[in-house]
Amino acid sequence: MDFEFPLKALPEVMRGPRVERRRILLGGSAFWGTMIEDGSLRGQLRLDDGRVVDPQTVAHLPPVDPSKIIAVHISYRSRSMETRNKPKPTDTPTYFTKPPTSLNGHGGQILKPADCKYLNYESEYAVVISRTCRNVLPDEAWDYIEGFCPALDMGLQDFRDTDQGSMLRVKGADTLLPIGPGIVRGVNLFEQTLRTYRNGLVVQEAHIGDETIWGPHYVIADIARHITLMPGDVILMGTPCHSRSVDAGDLVECEITGLGRLSGRVVGIEAPRAAALGVGHAPTDSPEVRRVALGFDERVPEHFKENYRRAANKA
Repeated sequence: MDFEFPLKALPEVMRGPRVERRRILLGGSAFWGTMIEDGSLRGQLRLDDGRVVDPQTVAHLPPVDPSKIIAVHISYRSRSMETRNKPKPTDTPTYFTKPPTSLNGHGGQILKPADCKYLNYESEYAVVISRTCRNVLPDEAWDYIEGFCPALDMGLQDFRDTDQGSMLRVKGADTLLPIGPGIVRGVNLFEQTLRTYRNGLVVQEAHIGDETIWGPHYVIADIARHITLMPGDVILMGTPCHSRSVDAGDLVECEITGLGRLSGRVVGIEAPRAAALGVGHAPTDSPEVRRVALGFDERVPEHFKENYRRAANKA
């Protein structure tokens, strides 16, 4: 690990035992539960009311209810090398926000409108805030983390040339933030590997500890200098290289060892009704849009590119 404010000791949130909390929909009602880690029922979900269910047979809800969602633009070295051709994009991190209405659950549908060509995947880990946080130091920030979740920070890159700064329509559309299946604590985040799958083939991969530029403790301390973080707030910690567009029918998955595997199916929908009237900036296929949506293939490993091409034929 080589990032700013290295750990003096393993924070409590990353010390075992592993605990994973999930929120599911059962019989039309929402319930919280804890994954069973040992014994004959290992892998089952024990609801807080005592019932045990198979998590494969129930619908998952987002395990968070944030007042705000804040995302780091770039925090992985491979992503910085691909997009900036240098190992650190800026001296300090930069951010954008996603509205809570973009939240989506594990196994949900990711909507791709007919007038948008580029819907890109970005696998990330999400940090969930546990209690009110303001004006803290990096070493103190760990005490304000409830746990971590796999997340897919999907983006309609067709709006990149108009929403470059705010990322509002790029990253803010409904369903563009699948998160879960649960919130996990008791796992050393920096020993884990993040992977993205397109139709079962690996198209992104990074060892979190090796690639991290700014850890969550730095980011929390930075944001909380001026913005109060509330319980349940979510911070998305960026993605490694090779974010690329996916098509209707594709299965997109974010797997983080120790945390879990999150999935979403891309579903094509009609263009918004107001688009036919010329309302707002139309999705475009400009050089700036293609620069981000298509990336820089010469700066990413060949096996990601090959798997991406093969996955396109499996949808």
